[in-house]
Amino acid sequence: MPGRSHSASSGTGRAGCADAWWTHGDALRRVVTDLLAAELAQMRPGRPPSTASWSPDTQFVRDLGADSLELMGLGTALAEALHLRHSGIDEQLLALPSVGDWIAHARTGLEACAPADVDAPALTFRTSGSSGSPKRCTHALATLEQEVAALAPLVPGRRRVLSAVPSHHIYGFLFTVLLPRRLAGVDAVGAVEVIDVRRAVPAALASLARPGDLIVAHPGWWEAAASVVPAFDADVVGVTSTAPCPDALADTLAAAGLRLLQVYGSSETAGVGWRDRADQPFTLLPYWTRADDAARLSRTLPDGTARHYPLQDSLDWSGATHFLPAGRIDDAVQVGGTNVFPAYVAEVLALHPQVLEAAVRLMRPDEGRRLKAFVVPRSGADVDALRADLPGWMAERLTAPERPVAWTFGPRLPRQASGKPADWIIDAG
Repeated sequence: MPGRSHSASSGTGRAGCADAWWTHGDALRRVVTDLLAAELAQMRPGRPPSTASWSPDTQFVRDLGADSLELMGLGTALAEALHLRHSGIDEQLLALPSVGDWIAHARTGLEACAPADVDAPALTFRTSGSSGSPKRCTHALATLEQEVAALAPLVPGRRRVLSAVPSHHIYGFLFTVLLPRRLAGVDAVGAVEVIDVRRAVPAALASLARPGDLIVAHPGWWEAAASVVPAFDADVVGVTSTAPCPDALADTLAAAGLRLLQVYGSSETAGVGWRDRADQPFTLLPYWTRADDAARLSRTLPDGTARHYPLQDSLDWSGATHFLPAGRIDDAVQVGGTNVFPAYVAEVLALHPQVLEAAVRLMRPDEGRRLKAFVVPRSGADVDALRADLPGWMAERLTAPERPVAWTFGPRLPRQASGKPADWIIDAG
């Protein structure tokens, strides 16, 4: 894509639609179906996900059992994510029966974006975590294209992308929608095929991956893969993001012959830095610079102007362009690639009529990678009955990553001698 105008590469207006991201392969289908499936699952906490295939022929009412309120929520989410409001197309969606109809109308709405519209082209992503309401993060398409232009030289020669992540989250959109399109233009290798491997067991990776592949996944998926794949073929590259990748895991994958690109960022900032060795700091992507405020970074936008972005983590710097993350600023933790707020989970847990108070923490590495809860029952409560009731009660109110999987009960919350909250051993008390 070098040498093309900004209008053409970003898909701004009808003149650039022929090269827009939604015209490449099945990118639009993947983004729309991933978004709608995730939204419907969010609307149905505690219920198993739909068994429908989410193909273009899938009908919302007949196959998914969607009611009018769910359809309204799905239409709102799609219009918000792709900025279809400008065409008014979101008002037409509710009358359309199938997923394929929604994909077609989304394409029409995207093609209708006007160059004079200062809000287009842009996309809005929701944070993967939850503290009541996910945060909405809007990014101009030009800034996302700026990022993939910086990422493409880090993974040259890729001919296929094996994706273990949803394409409607910012990480998946960058690496499974925009990056394949960019690589095809830069390397002149033709179309870069994107293959969804989310439903494949990690053990199948050994037979699926081949030289020239880029595998896009998160640390939980890589951990499972590392336990069953003894060696990777030469010229297979992996990428991981959404959560910190443990150094031991990165070293294990490197010993198996995989070059693993770790990307640090967030839904608010998109990608910030990268590294491909666990013993090295992250390197800022070239358009980022340190700001005077330690809680912010400065980004040079494609038009040459600068903008400050708040950081989600404290950063330990080694020079102007290298850093290591040093813990969340907002007290979120990562569970299966999702930002989860233990304090919020504890608040929900305390709403149970038999719970006096509760504390929720991420398990220690030797305990697991999920949340654990310490519960103080109300006076007279049947602890055995409460232990049996709480998992189902929480499942009706929280998503799977937010739900504690280990429960400890006691007369008071654990605290240090100083009075500060303390950790506890699972099942103690």
